[in-house]
Amino acid sequence: MPQEITVTKLISWFSAGAMIFGGVFPFIPQYRDIKRSGNTEGFSTFVCLTLLIANILRIMFWFLPLLAQSYIMVFTMLAMVHLCVVTKRKSEILAQKQRKFSDFDMKYFWKWTDFRSYLEFTALFTAVVGFWTYIFLYNMIYVEIIGFLAVFAEAMLGAPQFYRNFQNKSTQGMSKKMVLMWTFGDVFKTCYFILREAPPQFWICGMLQVSIDISIFIQVFIYRNLSPLANTDQS
Repeated sequence: MPQEITVTKLISWFSAGAMIFGGVFPFIPQYRDIKRSGNTEGFSTFVCLTLLIANILRIMFWFLPLLAQSYIMVFTMLAMVHLCVVTKRKSEILAQKQRKFSDFDMKYFWKWTDFRSYLEFTALFTAVVGFWTYIFLYNMIYVEIIGFLAVFAEAMLGAPQFYRNFQNKSTQGMSKKMVLMWTFGDVFKTCYFILREAPPQFWICGMLQVSIDISIFIQVFIYRNLSPLANTDQS
């Protein structure tokens, strides 16, 4: 006998689907802005680093349905990084000195000039964390630490963008739609964690993430008259 579909089940399926695919959508406006303008200065690629670390750790933590979301987000962030690397290379008037991950120069960490370096770092980070997870797979303290680091890293998602805006004293080049979608998504995600009775670190870090999103919107208001291009909204 077919299982009855109820409103509660539909809401549950929608929520799970939103958790899996919703994290990708905020980056679509930013991707299009960079593609259209050929300028990456307003977007911090450290946002991508933060999400790569968070989602790789989350994969090790094995928390469903966030596991599926994590795989999708890893590929999305690599696509964002690839776009930024290619765009910066095209915008160069004079060719700059090549910076690679294999140089092991911390001054240029995550500022490499070739996409392969980002792939190498991601693969190395995944291998190292995967090795330690395999060793301590049944150590609950280690598992809880990995879980906390994953959600805390994601909670700091907006911090690199906040710092980039602070450095530039401008939000020009940053997609306001992206941050707005971050905020709605983070509020939804935090409520989802609370309703699903997820471990406390999930909803606590979710609240921190929402606070950072709001802080970025405050920057938009503060810097609107300081930026020479303040009246030009690329989003």
